[in-house]
Amino acid sequence: MMGNTSIDWVQMTDFAIIKQIGSYIKQTRLGLNKTQQQVAEDSGLNRWTISQIENGESVTLTSLIQVLRALNALHLLDNFTVTAQISPLAYAKLKKEQRERASSKTTKVTKKEDDLGW
Repeated sequence: MMGNTSIDWVQMTDFAIIKQIGSYIKQTRLGLNKTQQQVAEDSGLNRWTISQIENGESVTLTSLIQVLRALNALHLLDNFTVTAQISPLAYAKLKKEQRERASSKTTKVTKKEDDLGW
């Protein structure tokens, strides 16, 4: 697998990123000692498509996912996981509304003469 973790993706062109992905796919495949034909069969794609990916040609996301699945590399998609987050204001509102104690079982009825009008 690729050992370089200090790639500046932001500075790279789209073409350079596609080439890097292709290189990663190729190194991963070779690390697993699989031929392009084996990956093609495992992914349901043809060998030409695998060659395209490895040579940095643009392919569909579906094809990329199929290749990652064939290489047991779907874990690379973990960064695309979306987690629900609550804003600090919404959290403060929820905490304010949270009950702090139980109410009594009897209901208090206020008589009109007891009401001081405050």
